[in-house]
Amino acid sequence: MGMRTERTSTGAESIRGLASAVAVGAILLAPVGCAQDHAGTAAEAESWQVTAWGERYEVFPEVDPLIAGAAASAHVHVTVLDGFRPLTDGRVAIVLRDGGGEQIFEATTAARPGIFDIEVAPAAAGEYELSFRVGSQAGTEEIRGGAVRVGGASDPGGVVRAPAPRGATEPGEPVPLLKEQQWHTAFATDWVRRGSLPEGARGLARVRPPAGADVTLTANLDGVVQATPWPYPGQEVAAGAVLFRIVPRAASEQSLAGLRARVATLEAEEEVARARAARLEELLAREATSRREVEEARALATSLAARLAAARRDLEAESAAREGRGSPEAFAVRAPFAGRVASVDASPGAAVGAGQPLGRVIRSGPSWVELDLAPAAARGLAAQGPAGLVVEPRDEPPIRLASDSVRLVSVAPEVHPARGTVTALLEVDAPSLVLGTTLQAEVLLAGEREGIVVPATAVVDDGGVAIVYLQLSGERFARQEVEVVARQGDRILVDGLVAGQRLVTRGGEAIRRASLMSAGAIEGHVH
Repeated sequence: MGMRTERTSTGAESIRGLASAVAVGAILLAPVGCAQDHAGTAAEAESWQVTAWGERYEVFPEVDPLIAGAAASAHVHVTVLDGFRPLTDGRVAIVLRDGGGEQIFEATTAARPGIFDIEVAPAAAGEYELSFRVGSQAGTEEIRGGAVRVGGASDPGGVVRAPAPRGATEPGEPVPLLKEQQWHTAFATDWVRRGSLPEGARGLARVRPPAGADVTLTANLDGVVQATPWPYPGQEVAAGAVLFRIVPRAASEQSLAGLRARVATLEAEEEVARARAARLEELLAREATSRREVEEARALATSLAARLAAARRDLEAESAAREGRGSPEAFAVRAPFAGRVASVDASPGAAVGAGQPLGRVIRSGPSWVELDLAPAAARGLAAQGPAGLVVEPRDEPPIRLASDSVRLVSVAPEVHPARGTVTALLEVDAPSLVLGTTLQAEVLLAGEREGIVVPATAVVDDGGVAIVYLQLSGERFARQEVEVVARQGDRILVDGLVAGQRLVTRGGEAIRRASLMSAGAIEGHVH
């Protein structure tokens, strides 16, 4: 760990080392140190804490009393807000400013992940502006921390001004949760802000292909399905791609021996007919026969040749079907459009009849969401059109679709007699939606509801009561009941919060567990 103490004059040198403009963070003063909270020793009862939030980092130092000319130990917990993880590689400085310049006390390495030990040795007594300068690969940020007073040995100093976030409106003991515990669970905090949720209509939805986009491929003749590169569910296919081949069963009522005998008979008959036609042509040249007799002999030879070719094809097709070989007579069943194979109903070598299903292909592109709505909501949707859609797959994060990804196809003209709802069809461009899924969905309409909007992950079910947790300082939290006004996917409109509070947006369950186990003694940090 590196440490630097310096005093510079105001002016250009006073902002040396800053990579960006100073960010104003919100600070909270705690009257006693974390170590006193956890261990209860009198020697540390006069230490002080400040919690400060910037755009990138949360800073939570525990500092000994400030005495001019003496070194005060500061254990600075630094959390990277993106991912809520401890800062492990960076530089952290405590900066004291007054009219004469600034004093910088810095640690260049972490004593442990997220904790930087800094020795603060103010040169003179007085009041100073406090700030924290944090630098890492993510950038450098300076976070203001109010004001501190540096005193003497008989009158040590500490924080004199520390703007704080708004606290909870409900009384109750704060719940402690150490930084080390926060860093090792899914945790996050953010400011409570006013926002808005669009008006919406909620209902049960089913995802299905658009009309004409789901085609069942069938055999158009009796035959045997040929073993080709076999299709499989989920396979992407181009328009016109061959998915199945069917070998006709034109001669399947005969045995192979009978087919061979037929071929041999026709071969003999065709050979005799060709020889007779040749002899008659020689006789015609000597004018020893009539032209009509020659033409009849030629016609018979041609007819027998055609019948022989057909018999040979029947024999080859039946042999190929029974032996699993390819056949030039196989009929190709092709994909009617580009898409994906949904199912395969046939097997290689299976005998099929005309019209028997072979498989299904679904067109690539948008899908339809069939949504059951209350009649009044359906009328509003028909009049306004959709402003978006929020779908909630089971055990997955909600999917929010903007208006340009949603199109109203139709609204049914009647109420379903069993469900009492009206079916609306929406075309959505959302490849992540799985066809055939049944889920909850909310179609967004014109108009908005304003208020406090929080992530759904911030609300915890505490025995049937909706609660959130507010961060009072780095390691102290307060329980706050809220009323859920509206829920829309991963966002909730609530009553019971005010802008300016610091909200636990993820990790409330961990705080609730800590509150249930807090009857025993609380252990402190080991610095």
